[in-house]
Amino acid sequence: MFRTRRVLAGTLLTGFALLTGAGAAVADDPSPSPDPSASAEGSGPTEAGTTFRTATALQQGQTATAGASTGDYLYWVFPADAGQRATVRAKVTLPESATRHGASTWQVDVYDGLRRRQACMYGKQTGKVAADAGAVELTCVLRTVRAWSEPWADDPLPGSYYVRLTVVDLPSADLGLPVSTEVAVTSADKGGASDVDGTLSQPLVPGVSSAEPASADASAAPVALGTEPEDGWSSGWWTDRWLWTVGGGVLGALAAVFGYSLTRGRGRPSRVPSGV
Repeated sequence: MFRTRRVLAGTLLTGFALLTGAGAAVADDPSPSPDPSASAEGSGPTEAGTTFRTATALQQGQTATAGASTGDYLYWVFPADAGQRATVRAKVTLPESATRHGASTWQVDVYDGLRRRQACMYGKQTGKVAADAGAVELTCVLRTVRAWSEPWADDPLPGSYYVRLTVVDLPSADLGLPVSTEVAVTSADKGGASDVDGTLSQPLVPGVSSAEPASADASAAPVALGTEPEDGWSSGWWTDRWLWTVGGGVLGALAAVFGYSLTRGRGRPSRVPSGV
């Protein structure tokens, strides 16, 4: 009986050490979201596209800059993987107030790889600036990207995401005035809290057949638009939920063995001293 309890206690301590060690490894090796303030100026692209098809590729953690005219539609595209909650920040520096004729309203929108507009969880997506203001800053915090979703749902999925920045209201006399823009994308890793059981076979990365065919009979090779994460797309099978699932199974098995040992010990008949 005592030997069984010693073995059980050692097994419990070993399982607890394995769980705490794995948890510490995950905690000591986080995936911090890049800080846009830490990016050197000019580290990202210095131009923007004017349509979805010509969107400029942008990696998370980079700061993109571009000069444009008031009224232009500016597009960037960045990759977002499962478990990431992306935050898009945009800043528009306006021309001198003496050249403007009134207030203006600017807006940043985000679309997924299927060009579905994604709602912002929170942030200042639309900003109205007075005629004498020098700049406007916008923010859009997206929902956490899911590894899989129902076909009818509008959930964000792994793949390319488009940022569109434009003015939505201003005096017509101010159209064409020069502005300078900055766009940065960061993300926070939400891990197992947002994990699901299914995965996409391929991320939602649009492509166009812009490559010249090798011959008249050959079709044009598809060219992917946008980029993929620097460390590649996640395989989708490993999440930190595995730690809790395995740990819960181990602890449940140990609890069953411990309960069995207690009931088995109580069921033994007491020994009668010899010679009585």
